[in-house]
Amino acid sequence: MTDRSNNRDANRAVIGDAPRRREDARFVTGHGTYLDDVRFDGVTHAVFLRSPHAHARIVAIDALDALCSPGVLCILTAQDVAADGLHKLRPTVEANVQTGEPFRFLPQPLLAEGVVRYVGEPIALIVAETRHQALDAAERIVVDYETLPAITRALEAIQPNAPVLTDEVPGNICLDWHWGQTAAVADAIENAPHVTTITLDNHRIVTNPMEPRGAVGLYDGRYTLHVSSQNIHGNRDIAAGALGVAPSSVRFIAHDVGGGFGAKNFAYAEHTLILWAARRTGRPVKWIATRSETFLSDHQARDHFSTASLALDKEGNFLALHVDSIANLGAYMAGGSGGVQTNQYPHLQGTVYTVPAMSLHIRAVLTNTTPIGVTRGPGFGEAVNIMERLIDAAASQCGFDRIELRRRNFVRQMPMTNAFNFVVDSGDFRAAFDAAIDNADLAHFAARRQVSEDRGKRRGVGLACHIKATGGLPTENVDIRFETDGTVSLITGTQTIGQGHETTLPQILADRLGLPNAIIHLKQGDTDLIEMGGGHGSSRATYMGGTAIWRASDIIIAKGKAIASRVLEAAETDIVFADGIFRVTGTDRSVALLQLPAEAPGTLDTYHQWTREAMTFPNGTHIAEVEVDPETGSVTLERLTAVDDYGVIVNPMIAAGQAHGAIAQGAGQALLEHAVYDSASGQPISGSFMDYAMPRAGDLPSFDLGFASMRCTTNPVGVKGCGEAGAVALFPAIANAITDAVGISGLNGPASGSRVWQAMQKTN
Repeated sequence: MTDRSNNRDANRAVIGDAPRRREDARFVTGHGTYLDDVRFDGVTHAVFLRSPHAHARIVAIDALDALCSPGVLCILTAQDVAADGLHKLRPTVEANVQTGEPFRFLPQPLLAEGVVRYVGEPIALIVAETRHQALDAAERIVVDYETLPAITRALEAIQPNAPVLTDEVPGNICLDWHWGQTAAVADAIENAPHVTTITLDNHRIVTNPMEPRGAVGLYDGRYTLHVSSQNIHGNRDIAAGALGVAPSSVRFIAHDVGGGFGAKNFAYAEHTLILWAARRTGRPVKWIATRSETFLSDHQARDHFSTASLALDKEGNFLALHVDSIANLGAYMAGGSGGVQTNQYPHLQGTVYTVPAMSLHIRAVLTNTTPIGVTRGPGFGEAVNIMERLIDAAASQCGFDRIELRRRNFVRQMPMTNAFNFVVDSGDFRAAFDAAIDNADLAHFAARRQVSEDRGKRRGVGLACHIKATGGLPTENVDIRFETDGTVSLITGTQTIGQGHETTLPQILADRLGLPNAIIHLKQGDTDLIEMGGGHGSSRATYMGGTAIWRASDIIIAKGKAIASRVLEAAETDIVFADGIFRVTGTDRSVALLQLPAEAPGTLDTYHQWTREAMTFPNGTHIAEVEVDPETGSVTLERLTAVDDYGVIVNPMIAAGQAHGAIAQGAGQALLEHAVYDSASGQPISGSFMDYAMPRAGDLPSFDLGFASMRCTTNPVGVKGCGEAGAVALFPAIANAITDAVGISGLNGPASGSRVWQAMQKTN
């Protein structure tokens, strides 16, 4: 990686010398504690019998032979769920975020009730003394199915004669919503000198965290679930509701979590079922998903089809944008997937450009596929892909230079208010763009292209400007305790899933209070530790948790001044604080903050909860260069240049690491990853790593990553979320680069060799 820092002094890191990641020592030496590392006395093992059909009626389930198998403790089905009064899972967002109009949806049964709606839907839960015994028993369960017609594509789901998944959702349509300046946009498109229209398929992907999902349930009069999750407080509350008990009756604990990427954000039936099985058996019950279950049952992402039109005047100024989109939600509206379509997706349409009028037609539908959740940049990635692909298409069609077309239309004035009245507080989009152009050395691109041509290859360059709102759940809290051994406990409701919070969050507290970093210990991942928590999603931890720490520090300093004034026998107004020391102004009399807990035990301990008023808006520009082999269609990513605005950078090494991961994920979707279903049967045909290609080190070049930070004005830390930019920007940047290289248009899906080759044959 080439590091470039374009930070201005006013926007420099607030922390001083950034410490190295605390977590690395235990992780690289194999001392992490993931779910499968935790040991429990008397543990039993659970497996799920999952549907082999995309759509079928369950005529009968015969589990008698399986129940008599060696080691089997219980086999549970929907009949047992109903007998014990458990409740179905409901979405976390049940209505249009903008209008309040309820979505149409079917609550998701914990175990299939009469009908299965996707391959992988759980039908029965088997608990046995060993995992192998549970697997053997599962094979002995006989299910009589009556198969039904299946649909896997959103456009097919809304056809008049399409199979309907449930009467609760007529026509399979959960949402059909028009929003924006419809008349003004229609008039602009009808009368504009230039109008460009494209169709795009932002294809479905599987998030595939390194550690599969899993859960270990215990019951001793109270439920406890050890779980690989990135949102333990929210998922605890949903599990409690499904169990029919108060949240206080349920405890969720997450140890080290080996990645989430959104797949571990929302609640799953397995959370409730494993706890229920622990109560039924009186024993700890453990379930760890196989990689096959990850492909079949983890919430998937994207799967968004759109037709978009951009109107321009003669000079290339954007006049209006209309987007007609349809989102495939899978078999059930899970978690916040419906809310993505009415909040994140429309939030920043038009992205970083001035678009005077915008209108949207948004539909969200059910199909016989694994439910959709979220992954990096949900909704925003789809919006950025549309805008950046539209701009390149408009430049080509109308004779504009694509770089100058972007420069002409960037928003120039901050704060920015877009046509939907969403406000972005800070950013200099043109400056980040120009810096990326310079860093990418586009002045010498023609020479590099000629070198490729001489080798029989074709080289192209693609650009994409990105923006995303980050922040996730709007409330967060911290609890800071000064322990009797001289250490400080920092307890947060945010939760790490690999981002480096053990380094970043203590770093903020150490800087604010002038404390030695080593004495601060981060505690997290246990719902009994702190009242609430937003977990981790939408790059929220440093913004939300960091701001809570900042404001709690202000309270601690105010408390400390009162104590110091007594100790130093001075008026509180004469006490000043800096670098961990309280001093009497104009004297050499002082007392250290760490001396005060002995003077007033417990007084400095501070709990603080706050609710934000605004999101943060990381933004920037990514430039990709690709090389295409015209004989095979094979695409390689040769160069990647990025300049991103993440506000104040607390720890540059951690910010760069997060940026790298997002870039890899974006490149993976652009070039390799695709969750494919057979359209006739609904069977997934990319259900393993034999069929689903993940990006590897050899697929990626070294990254030229620069920071062009503009302090965020809506939080005292000045940060903006930094975990998602590459996943938002790389897909359109690479697609535009391939178009530039070989002249094809309308390329959808990952740029596999066969797909690109076939598109080239049609063009030729």
